[in-house]
Amino acid sequence: MTRSIPSVSVTYAQNGASTTSNELGMRAMQERAYERRGEPYLLIKSPPASGKSRALMFIALDKLENQGLKQAIVVVPEKSIGSSFNDEPLMKFGFWADWTVAPKWNLCNVPGGDDGKVGAVGRFLQSDDRILICTHATFRFAVDRFGIEVFDDRLIAIDEFHHVSANPDNKLGAHLGRLIARDKVHVVAMTGSYFRGDAEAVLTPEDESKFDTVTYTYYEQLNGYEHLKTLDIGYFFYTGSYADDILAVLKPSEKTILHIPNVNARESTGDKHKEVDHIIDALGEWRETDPVTGFHLVKTPQGPIIKIADLVEDDPTKRDRVSAALKDPKQKNNRDHVDLIIALGMAKEGFDWIWCEHALTVGYRASLTEIVQIIGRATRDAVGKTHSRFTNLIAEPDASEGAVTEAINDTLKAIAASLLMEQVLAPRFNFTPKTAAATAVAGFDYGENGYDPTKTNVGFNEASGQFQIEIKGLAEPKSKEAARICQEDLNEVITAFVQDKPVIARGLFDEELVPEELTVVRMGKIIKDRYPELEEGDVEAVRQRAVAAMNLTQQAKRVVLDEEEREPTANTALIDGVRKFAMDVRDLDIDLIDSINPFGEAYNILAKSMNEESLRQVASVISAKRSPITPEDAVTWAKRASRFKKENGRSPSMTTADPYEKLMAEGATAFMRFRKEGRYE
Repeated sequence: MTRSIPSVSVTYAQNGASTTSNELGMRAMQERAYERRGEPYLLIKSPPASGKSRALMFIALDKLENQGLKQAIVVVPEKSIGSSFNDEPLMKFGFWADWTVAPKWNLCNVPGGDDGKVGAVGRFLQSDDRILICTHATFRFAVDRFGIEVFDDRLIAIDEFHHVSANPDNKLGAHLGRLIARDKVHVVAMTGSYFRGDAEAVLTPEDESKFDTVTYTYYEQLNGYEHLKTLDIGYFFYTGSYADDILAVLKPSEKTILHIPNVNARESTGDKHKEVDHIIDALGEWRETDPVTGFHLVKTPQGPIIKIADLVEDDPTKRDRVSAALKDPKQKNNRDHVDLIIALGMAKEGFDWIWCEHALTVGYRASLTEIVQIIGRATRDAVGKTHSRFTNLIAEPDASEGAVTEAINDTLKAIAASLLMEQVLAPRFNFTPKTAAATAVAGFDYGENGYDPTKTNVGFNEASGQFQIEIKGLAEPKSKEAARICQEDLNEVITAFVQDKPVIARGLFDEELVPEELTVVRMGKIIKDRYPELEEGDVEAVRQRAVAAMNLTQQAKRVVLDEEEREPTANTALIDGVRKFAMDVRDLDIDLIDSINPFGEAYNILAKSMNEESLRQVASVISAKRSPITPEDAVTWAKRASRFKKENGRSPSMTTADPYEKLMAEGATAFMRFRKEGRYE
């Protein structure tokens, strides 16, 4: 039996803005990026299908023609993505130059290994040619061989920038750090997910502060489509073998990319080929293999014959034929070319199939970054495609504790991915303090009754996809870097928060949890660790906004139980939900927001959808005693206790019935003990 856990469904306006071009042939995101073309360090954060590759072409050509740079080197994670930077007739659409790459300098298309290609990089650097395409690996080896000085006065453009890490063991990140320190190159970094699955920082705070950021949100991208109107994100539990239950979530009538589990994953049977055969058998009667494409032709019980591309096949001749058929440029706009793609490690990052309506993933993948990339396969706009969805199919825990523990990790990761995508898909939040002098912001719709300075006010700007929300007690960022983080990086902060397994485990299953342990202490620590140069007041300003963004999105979800079907369904009106929650709370203040468990709604869904016994087993594994207060946490609680005393005229009490006040008292006591023990300098 498969039980559904609805997560979020977002409906968009289909205003066409993100697909309309200006007189230079630039779409909205590309125009926004081009306006910042003079910046030496530029970070473009924009979702799949928003046109990052072409944005880079516009910027690179300007840097070569007008900014004095000698050459542009475009670096991609794998050879297949190099095709995104093939020749483009930009003048045909209004730009002043075409993007042209000499065949010998697109090293992603040149046969041979990295050793020979590194030599080609050296020859390119000595040539008068202007544009080179290579993989991350080739670039790393080239820097190792030639040093960084040879790249002076050149543009280094790094696609899929989340492959970079500030960890010294990450060679690409280390080379980039040296190039930035020398300050003789320009860098354009592009990514749809500015975070890593291993929770490492992409850049050091010092290097990150040098980048000017262009952000184009998922909401802006999808809201500006012509055809795609709704996107659903959900995860489903199953028991037994997933292949036995696959048709509960896989619809033959939907254009689908199905990622089966890695052979070492808990969900795998250990035989990937038998799993593919089982899925094909479940779908219908196999007829033949198309001799040209290599696709399987399967007659479904409903009547139609569907075409299935098997990328799990080990035979390189067969797999390469299928892969080539999928990349056939003549078939790009043919909706009937293929119906189902079954893959394991392929068809993720950079894979472009505009007709994909359903990205179905069995088991949790390697990272949140990978999940975001897979979801991006289903978010292309195409004629007649009005709805798309991502589904994560997860095995429900069984009776043994070892299996339960392993299943818990998968479940927590799936929920973390869902929470993150809810945040990514939502409009942007612009939080401002509620003061007597607060005024309405032009261009924002404040609802039927307009702006009312006596109430919490929530405005929404349809064009920019942004909320304006007033909150009492909100701290203002003081430094430029803190203001940048509040404007650009809240989703990255939230990502680090939901990737912290103890945080999400306690938020879901610890009945004695005081929410402020997570929203105040843990979130504050995550921000301090991520941005160590921030002053305390700026840490608090960022913390408050990150918690507010997450909790407002969570409270906007209204999970209801349909009395007829007995299945939980999610409210699709995310915008209306945010507005309604904020307006229902007349005095929306930061203390109230801090007192909400960010994982409460996720638990409500689990409680309705997971087998009761399995839920109890999971809770028993998680329900370890609360960790003792650390010296670092004690400092935070002591400051909160001091604020409490100023506001209430007394110190927090150990005997109070209020768990938050009691925790402040315990923390302040622990602080005094640690100070007496000499734990603080």
